Amino acid sequence: MKPLPIRASATASLLALSLLLSAPVTPLFAAVPIPDGVAAQDPAGFGPLDPAPPTGMTPQQIIDKFAARESVFNQARQNYTFRQTVKVDTLAEDTNRVDGEYQQVTDITFSQAGKREEHVVFAPQNTLQRVMMSPADFQDIEHRLPFVLTTEDLPQYDITYLGRQHIDELDTYVFSAAPKVLEKNKRYFQGKVWVDQQDFQIVLVNGKSVPDDKRKGHEDLSPPYTTYYEQIDGKYWFPTYTKAEGNLHFAGGDGFLSQDVHLVTVVKYSDYKQFHATARIIYNGEDITDKKAPEDNKQQPPPAKPPQNP
Repeated sequence: MKPLPIRASATASLLALSLLLSAPVTPLFAAVPIPDGVAAQDPAGFGPLDPAPPTGMTPQQIIDKFAARESVFNQARQNYTFRQTVKVDTLAEDTNRVDGEYQQVTDITFSQAGKREEHVVFAPQNTLQRVMMSPADFQDIEHRLPFVLTTEDLPQYDITYLGRQHIDELDTYVFSAAPKVLEKNKRYFQGKVWVDQQDFQIVLVNGKSVPDDKRKGHEDLSPPYTTYYEQIDGKYWFPTYTKAEGNLHFAGGDGFLSQDVHLVTVVKYSDYKQFHATARIIYNGEDITDKKAPEDNKQQPPPAKPPQNP
């Protein structure tokens, strides 16, 4: 999230608006040691964290197993259509009311040729006045808020087993994840991951996208977030709801004013449906997929041949 530039000759009213400060915010829940001093706090209703080693498997075996499962899920999710609803609000300090908003509803679908497509179905006027959406924000919404930790991703992260925890009706393994190296122009997840003990899939994440760009005049900041997952089709756990909330401190400089912005982002992923490719039969330029041949013209299929011995 980037601050909007304001000219040095701005009116007093604009200056007052840009300097609105928000009170400290408690994240949806922050059970994660994350950057910038966000406090650690377990939410009500969660069982205590049991740091005892797992039984029957080593932590590394659990990591390898759930990462392999995540790889399978990551491929499966590419074959699902869904609706993505994004709402980004800035809140005024004195009233805690929304003083700027960005919304967009997008359907992720497939063309008849099976190509993945995005169709914006709702996009009211953007009224954000103190910050603007950056390319990193859109990339986070697509790739990091619905976090997936695959076998291919493991070499990029330090994964540490923290224990076991009961969440609602689920028994989970809890891990911390942090990037080993911050490569230029790449973004990573840093925080905690909860993995279902039965399905070996991520069911909850809490953390932050890193790194933030804190260069004066180039600041691009993001708040901590929590993503919840639900089981779809009885097979996979899909991300369905993300909430990010926090105070973003922009130091200012190079045409930007110093300000703190209280930001709340909610992303919903809904209406998951598996895409089934369909084949059409075209004969002499006519689509005859659903037409049946007359009985007197119907040809019998050739008999099956036994496999040839090598």
